[in-house]
Amino acid sequence: MLIIPVKEGENIDRALKRFKRKFDRTKTMRNLRSRKQFDKPSVVKRAQNIKAAYVQKLRTQEEVG
Repeated sequence: MLIIPVKEGENIDRALKRFKRKFDRTKTMRNLRSRKQFDKPSVVKRAQNIKAAYVQKLRTQEEVG
């Protein structure tokens, strides 16, 4: 359960924004959506490898400049 303390006189929009940010960081919705369907372990592993290769490519491009 997320607890967002609201300070005295604080705008409710600001508190709501903090709640949404904190909720996104917990990755709750991402976990729920991933549990809706079964993904084979090989598919999950392949997606992780593709993502890792992409990130590595970005980092090497950044180093080269």
